[in-house]
Amino acid sequence: MTIEVTSAVLEAMLIEARAAHPREACGLLFGTEAEIGALQATANVHPTPETNFEIDPQALIDAHRAMREGGPRLVGYYHSHPTGDPAPSATDIALAAADGMVWAIIGRARITFWRSGDDGMTALPYRPIGA
Repeated sequence: MTIEVTSAVLEAMLIEARAAHPREACGLLFGTEAEIGALQATANVHPTPETNFEIDPQALIDAHRAMREGGPRLVGYYHSHPTGDPAPSATDIALAAADGMVWAIIGRARITFWRSGDDGMTALPYRPIGA
């Protein structure tokens, strides 16, 4: 399955990654099974943000609460690898829940998408769309 991602979301992730450098940027992705149409940058609360990320737990709680109240659907997460490739690290794979969520990873001015599952992280093709 190819997921569609708005060009605005793709550009915003690149901007967030550049702004956070040399720390890892991170945030939430919103949309549907077929399309990612919005994001929310969050604080990276990990004690060593240069090499790791942890999405602010309050941002996750707020996103789930909003979703229950009819707000945007949380479909995944994003983070950057400031000095690495846009592929899941051993830590990413170990810590990702096998819940089918989408993961976007930004590295070296490129973005890749992955889906977490029982077999770890599987590459997810994407297609940029307008807006």
